[in-house]
Amino acid sequence: MKYKFLKTVFFSFLIINLNFSLKAANTPNSFADLAEKLMPSVVNISSTQTVVTRGNPFPFEFPPGSPFEDMFKEFGTPQKRKASALGSGFIIDAKGIVITNNHVIKGAEDILVRVNGDKEYNAKIIGSDPLSDIAVLQIDSKDKFIPVKFGDSDKARIGDWVIAIGNPFGLGGTVTSGIISARNRAIGLTRYEDYIQTDASINQGNSGGPLFNMDGNVIGINTAILGQSGSIGIGFAIPSNNAEKVINQLIKYGETKRGWLGVRIQNVTKEIAEAEKLDKPRGALVSSVADGSPSDKGGIKAGDIILEFDGTIINEMRELPMIVAQTKVGKTVKLKVWRNKKEIYKRITLGRLETSDDFKASKPKEIESYRIENLKAEFRKLTKEDIQNRKLPPNSSGVVITKIDPDSPIVNLEVNNIIIEAQKRKVKTPGDLDNIIKISILEKNKTILIVIYNNQNQKSYIGIKLN
Repeated sequence: MKYKFLKTVFFSFLIINLNFSLKAANTPNSFADLAEKLMPSVVNISSTQTVVTRGNPFPFEFPPGSPFEDMFKEFGTPQKRKASALGSGFIIDAKGIVITNNHVIKGAEDILVRVNGDKEYNAKIIGSDPLSDIAVLQIDSKDKFIPVKFGDSDKARIGDWVIAIGNPFGLGGTVTSGIISARNRAIGLTRYEDYIQTDASINQGNSGGPLFNMDGNVIGINTAILGQSGSIGIGFAIPSNNAEKVINQLIKYGETKRGWLGVRIQNVTKEIAEAEKLDKPRGALVSSVADGSPSDKGGIKAGDIILEFDGTIINEMRELPMIVAQTKVGKTVKLKVWRNKKEIYKRITLGRLETSDDFKASKPKEIESYRIENLKAEFRKLTKEDIQNRKLPPNSSGVVITKIDPDSPIVNLEVNNIIIEAQKRKVKTPGDLDNIIKISILEKNKTILIVIYNNQNQKSYIGIKLN
């Protein structure tokens, strides 16, 4: 009896010890060897562009809301200044092809790439894609560089170890580690979203840098963080499998060639599913069909629910645009559609998104930023598209923060916050805000009260200390 008891204790101890050993084996003792190997392939990127602001031509200010303000606002002398942006990237070819985010180099006149912390090179843009926020650069040099390879992001699992290397706050060569926190995230940043979420520290300047797995392969491009004030353990990366398709097209053509159906879609809610006698909310509901589009020619109608695209089940509406975009232009695909409470099938020959009237009409117009020197920040007017996309009250007005200097009085706010009031006065244009600030300074106010919508559309009152 005693022997059996001791035998049981021994094997229990052995199993516990084995489990502990397996867990310890899966936890890296150090990332040093991997970081040392990968650092030469990660670059720091700085870009410059000319920003035009318009100064006040008069030795006095019009009161906010004055009809003379709009009448004379075009008379200011344009002032040009150089603005710079910092980001990260990584080399994928020995000839110096670099991958980064589109927003890192957008509007850049000069791009400087620093390799391995010391050597600097000029670079040019091979191609860029705002819809996926990816850009491809070519280093202007005959030097040979050390490239990294893409891994299979589809094999990346929640809980896997990852490391990020980049240029946070211009510090350069910074390595952080963490795990994959979630997959298939959508945060409303671009049209095509399927982000990997990670708790590896990602900050401003990390944009465009690589997210590596433990094999040293790139499984993501670090693109966004939740909140612009610093890392809170929630960062987002474009999966390498999605990015690679865009990158290959940019290298080959200098532009993207995405498949196009020509439909506007919306979510299938529980109520819609019940009304349509669908077993559960799934698929993408077609709200409208563009005239002359592939869907129009193929017989798709408003009110149809697309359940499958080319053999791929559509569980949620947001999955369809990504799958269509990654399908070859000109391919004939089979769609399973729910219509009149039954399944039917349609064959559609895909067009090209970038040449469609639908795409041209939806391209966002560039809106000039207005710099307020006293706030050391830049702003633009709130647009109808902003109101619609962010689901704000229809009569909303205000200004959107587009850039904040590190020493700005509003450094605790975030880019894309919306200022709707200042000193209990409505703000409709950046000029309104600028005048309120100047009047407050003349009145020797040390603090002003502003009202904002934060990036979660929550209304807040904020006190700002003027310098």
